[in-house]
Amino acid sequence: MRILIVGGTGLISSALARAAGTSGHELHLVTRGTSATAPPPPGAHSIHVDATDAVSLRNALHGMRLRGERFDAVVQFIAFDPAHVAADVETFAPLTDQYVLIATSAAYKTFDHLHPLTEDTEQENLFWEYARLKMEAEAVLREHAAAAGLGWTIVRPAHTYGPSKIPAFTANSRHPWTLVDRMRRGADIIVPGDGTSLWTLTHATDVATGILGLLGNAAALGEAVHITSDEALTWSGIYAAIARAAGLSPDRLARQTVHVPSEALMAAMPWEEGSIRGDKMHPAVYDTAKLRRLVPGWEARVPFARGVAESIAWFEADPARQTVDAAANETLDALAAIYRDALARAHHLSAMRGHEG
Repeated sequence: MRILIVGGTGLISSALARAAGTSGHELHLVTRGTSATAPPPPGAHSIHVDATDAVSLRNALHGMRLRGERFDAVVQFIAFDPAHVAADVETFAPLTDQYVLIATSAAYKTFDHLHPLTEDTEQENLFWEYARLKMEAEAVLREHAAAAGLGWTIVRPAHTYGPSKIPAFTANSRHPWTLVDRMRRGADIIVPGDGTSLWTLTHATDVATGILGLLGNAAALGEAVHITSDEALTWSGIYAAIARAAGLSPDRLARQTVHVPSEALMAAMPWEEGSIRGDKMHPAVYDTAKLRRLVPGWEARVPFARGVAESIAWFEADPARQTVDAAANETLDALAAIYRDALARAHHLSAMRGHEG
């Protein structure tokens, strides 16, 4: 197949580029430049342009259009609002039979009980603008693509990690090594709530193979598909797996752990409210039956324990990658101290009552 990836240097998009290149597909990447973290795979054709500028993108693709060249699939990773997708419909309708929009599973409605999420689950997010804009982008694609004669597929990844990403509940996205650094130097580790809420993490390579199986797949046209692991872990289990991969014992992690409610995390870091209240504070378990039907043989092959160990090894391979977030550290330290003090006061209260009794 002849595949165009718009934004080929991100976590999932670079994994898709590697998978497509390894499978022998002709690969074209639209990026703003090269990436030290995710360089293009051998043989890939790079188009350097700001893909958020529709005019610049169309100019960059003008020669291909004049020559009548077409792509079997275009995969759009960096469209984050409906206006961008509306422009994409006009840009890519003459160039491909399948436009794949990377959306988000954070758009699904949340529930007060365990509810395995399917692609037919209602979309609603009252708290996170990112998710709402992605929902609106999906709606625009459905509305405009048919009139333009553009086939489409929507992909909804969930929380994805990989070599350059070590997942955490919060305060770890820009400098993923921060969590491991805190674990190894004995700092407090904040675990949300009581740590028992279920959460799904998926390795980028598993998401990439799922996307690749949808490309050029006639049965995937007009479908929305989420691509997630079937391994649902508690947040305590997630942090325990990271700690084991970092060389810590369970007893040591237990001594470092401080349980803090989501409300306190949002109060201390209000800029994180959308991703916490609109996503991570709710259980997330997914039904992958549709993907398995569309891509026979697909399965998530990377268990979290192995995947996060590989992520830590990636950071350890180059000390320059091991940057930490000083501001996040300061906030986490202060918040943990508050809750350790509150716990000590609670123990003191219990001791006083025991003495009084």
